[in-house]
Amino acid sequence: MPLARPVSRPLAALAAGVLVALAGCGTGGGVEPAPSPSAAGPAPSADTAALAPGEIAASPNMELLANAPKPEPFDTEEAFGTDMAFQGDRVFVGNEMGLLVYDIADPAAPELLSQVVCPGGQGDVTIAGDLLFYSVDYMMADSECGADYASEGDPEPWEGIRVFDVSDPTDPRYVSDVRTDCGSHTNTLVPGGPDSGSAYIYVSSYDPYPGQPGCEPPHNKISVVEIPLDDPESASVVAEPELFDADSESTGCHDITVFPELELAAGACMGDGLLLDISEPLEPVVIDRVRDEENFAFWHSATFNNDGTKIVFTDELGGGMAPTCDAATGPTRGANGIYEITGEGADARLSFQAYYKIPRMQSRMANCVAHNGSLIPVEGRDIMVQAWYQGGVSVWDFTDSTAPVEIGYWQRGPFSAERLVTGGSWSAYYYNGHIYSSDIQEGLDVLAISDPVTDPAADVVFPEDYNPQDQPVY
Repeated sequence: MPLARPVSRPLAALAAGVLVALAGCGTGGGVEPAPSPSAAGPAPSADTAALAPGEIAASPNMELLANAPKPEPFDTEEAFGTDMAFQGDRVFVGNEMGLLVYDIADPAAPELLSQVVCPGGQGDVTIAGDLLFYSVDYMMADSECGADYASEGDPEPWEGIRVFDVSDPTDPRYVSDVRTDCGSHTNTLVPGGPDSGSAYIYVSSYDPYPGQPGCEPPHNKISVVEIPLDDPESASVVAEPELFDADSESTGCHDITVFPELELAAGACMGDGLLLDISEPLEPVVIDRVRDEENFAFWHSATFNNDGTKIVFTDELGGGMAPTCDAATGPTRGANGIYEITGEGADARLSFQAYYKIPRMQSRMANCVAHNGSLIPVEGRDIMVQAWYQGGVSVWDFTDSTAPVEIGYWQRGPFSAERLVTGGSWSAYYYNGHIYSSDIQEGLDVLAISDPVTDPAADVVFPEDYNPQDQPVY
């Protein structure tokens, strides 16, 4: 049966230490300067608002290698494809209906290894060895995969983290769960906990659905969950650090990205962008916070540059369900904000530099706004690939923080010509030479970019476990 979305999901609520091997590096002094963006980059900015459903628009340097459509019973409009985590030759794709596992040994021919029907949204996924953590932010009658949604007035609805054993990727097993206050919208692996035999995750939560228990303002905290790797059944909440003052009216955080190399994290917390010291992982400390009340409506996610000297924050204006890539919305709303980190330690501060938004206008039938992305690892440059829902996938350079520029793009026309259907790329990440995009409606896309600016990234080998919100240094 199609996944029945909770009736309490109104649009108004939504609108509110790993070193990676770099092959081919010389041992002599200095690094050759990278080419400037970009001889093979985008053609003159195109108005893609007239694209027909299924029609493709792309820059000359980007192409689709493969598409793996959502299989039954994940192939409904309600079963959103969501975030991704990577392990070796596999990609784990979250879905509001459960989990899909693909073999990507041949990126041009991804093979579906298994699927787990386990509804609960939102389906954010993180991998750590044999264990996968799955975020549930819908109120369920209980934690099991076959559970119904909680009925109105249910005194003990469940939401939080589900834990799966994926040691056999062809047969993932549900092994345990952890209830977290206000559910789990996203989760982030935090290396370097006090016990190396455990995985620690930061759970971000807020109130996208009115009436969620524990979400009432002030919801100033995150949850830290410990999962013993050899005993995941004993997983539990071990800390609930507060990131806002007691008198704050905060409604929580949407997502946190950690940068273990410098023991830093960046929190996208509804109305605030946070810079955090995570040298004590169970006791994160806010170093600086920024707001942008004129242009940012919903601080959604964050990405560091490879030096840990910049953070790109995204604004998910309209909750991802609105068409905001148009002239009326403009170039500074529903965009990215680029911030440089000045100073060190407790004196570090976030300094705004510029906005970046895709330059193509989109149809009123295309939800489009800044969403999840990751770095493309090119030494000496700051380059990011990013999902823009039905605005497609954009590759852009922010080496000059004050003048970001697009290098390439790829997108489909709107899912429907007659009605606004939430669709498009939820997450777009670079991994071992290719771009992987989780499309809400169309499934898993594998893209290639061939450009003198980005080509050096093909020599970078990512960690065995790669979670984009747990940024390695390449």
